[in-house]
Formats: sequence, structure tokens, C-alpha cells
Amino acid sequence: MPSSLLASPSSAQTTTQTVQWLPKAVLNAHGCGGDCTTPEDDADARWPRAEVLALFNLPFNDLMWQAQQVHRQHWDANEVEHATLLSVKTGGCEEDCGYCPQAARYDTGVKASKLMSPEQVREAVVAAKEAGASRFCMGAAWRAPKDRDIEKVAELIGVIKEEGLEACCTLGMLTEPQAKSLKNAGLDYYNHNLDTAPELYGDIITTRDMQDRLDTLSHVRSASIKVCSGGIVGMGETREGRAGLIAQLANLPTHPESVPINDLVRVPGTPLADTPPLDPLEFVRTIAVARITMPTARVRLSAGRQQMSEAVQAMCFLAGANSIFYGDKLLTTGNPEVERDRALLAKLGLRSGKAVTARIEAA
Repeated sequence: MPSSLLASPSSAQTTTQTVQWLPKAVLNAHGCGGDCTTPEDDADARWPRAEVLALFNLPFNDLMWQAQQVHRQHWDANEVEHATLLSVKTGGCEEDCGYCPQAARYDTGVKASKLMSPEQVREAVVAAKEAGASRFCMGAAWRAPKDRDIEKVAELIGVIKEEGLEACCTLGMLTEPQAKSLKNAGLDYYNHNLDTAPELYGDIITTRDMQDRLDTLSHVRSASIKVCSGGIVGMGETREGRAGLIAQLANLPTHPESVPINDLVRVPGTPLADTPPLDPLEFVRTIAVARITMPTARVRLSAGRQQMSEAVQAMCFLAGANSIFYGDKLLTTGNPEVERDRALLAKLGLRSGKAVTARIEAA
């Protein structure tokens, strides 16, 4: 699932400070501004970056064929998991993520809110369940929750479990004890996206670094919570940069069980609002490479789906995407309406799949 990536402007205005955000003006062929610290010698990696880039560079038909073969080895090719994402605490985040309108420092019209009550969350969970969702994800715009916040979220996780859905959260950076508390509350998945390639990270975010993200994922794994981690494409990176993101995810000690691939939603007021759109076929390539390199992961067609045509979404499913966010909102931006989703899936002969894991015994 996306982190606090996507919030659309509302009529409410917030008081913000002026922030100067200066991404590198020129990217070199490697996809960075010349200060890349990523080791070039990664021959011992499960997926060396050069091999990931080679997949991206395959002829489109060959890439799609390979992705489809891998997908069918591990998953029912005509089944798509439905997950719902609810922003339970919106706006006011102290981070400076260049893509995120929930950052307090950007003037995007997103109004900060307090954490939702268990009654409010239950209403949303019941609606999601009736609409066919099997996993319910809660997002809160925190840099890092306090222990008292974790106690409140634990109560909300209990609401989800009582309704029989899988529970997922994205709350920011966690300590190891906090991760264990969420596990004890019944949390199934924790989302913490790596966002972009390691060498590009500092161009997008300055208030934390990649190691902070990796530390949280390590705490989540130690607590025996499944990992949901992906990234955002279309932030001005080159194909090499997208290969770096996928390689980083695929080479984690255990690759994520769920990998959301987000196409940047350009919201006025955020530093990346004027970034040129990514070619849709390049987005499809990213889905396909994620499927090949992480065969047992749920690859989720995530943020940005509202701006995709039916044909592009169909190619993403063909490339191995087998999960979508389902409903009218994705945190606080629009998402394709339920009926539109149902109509598209019916056209494609796809059916709603429950939250199950891959057939890991497959070759």
C-alpha cells in the first residue's frame, strides 16, 4: 500500500510554512545526480541490479510472457485480491516527502484530523467487507507513532479482526517493541514503502533516510508480521532508478509478501506536482519486473489507478498484478469506484480473490 502518498485537496486550507525543495536538476545515466552510494558489485545478490535492469530492457512481449509464466506458477492468474485502505489519521505529518500532500509544510488543502474512533472504523470495515474486500488497511500520517498511539491503533486492529478481515497498518517508523505490540493485537501486515532507489532517496525525502525504512522492516519481520513494501514510480527517475527500487525490494532478506506499485499522483502544492507523467507502458514493465523478481508476493496495482485506462490496467493484470485497492478513496485521494472496478473485472473475466498466500510449493 502507499505510505502517506496521496491526498487530494479539500476546500479546507491549512496554515503552512514556505519550504524550499530542490531536487537534483540533472540525473545521469545511472539515475542519480552523481552521488550514488549503491555498491556497483552486487553479483552475490539474489537479483543483481544489472539483471533487474536487463529484465526492464527486454522486448515488451518477451517481458510480459516471462512475467505471465512466473505468475501462473505461483498464483491463480484470474484472481485478484481486493483490499481497502482507510486514512484513520490524516494530515499534519512532519516529514518532507516530496510526493505527499499530508506533509504539514506543504499547502495542499489537506486538513489535519485526529485518530478515528473504533465506531467509525467499524462502519468502514463493514462497508469494505460487504463490497468484497478481504484485507483492511489503516493509514495514519505519523513520522513515528508514540506508544500511546500504538495502544489506540491496537484497539482498531481488534475491530478489523472481529469482522473477519485481514488487518494491515501503515503508521510510519516503528520500534521493535511497538511492532510486537501490533502483532499481539492481531496485525497481519505492516506497510512501509521503500519509495524509490537507494541513491535517489535523498532527492525525495530529507527528514529520514533509507536505513530508517529498513530498520522498521526489520522490526516488523522480527515480530512475525508480514511485510507490505513497494514504491512509487513516475517521480522523475530513469529506468535505472526503477530497477534500483525493484532490486532493493527483491534483495531484502525475505522479499515482501505484498508489493504495492504506485504511480505518482501529482497533487498541487507538493514539490513533485509538475513532474512529467510516466509512460504507461513503463509502469506495466515495472509491474512485470516486480512479478518476476518476487514471484510469491502479492503485486498490488496501487495509487494512480484512477488515471489509468482500462487497457493499461488490463495489461498490469496480465503482467502479474493480483491485488488492488478497492473502494472510493485511497487515503484521501480518489480511487476507481467499486462499480467501475466490478465492471472492469467482469470484462476481463477476473474474480475477487480472498487474502491467501502464494503456492510456494510451485516450481
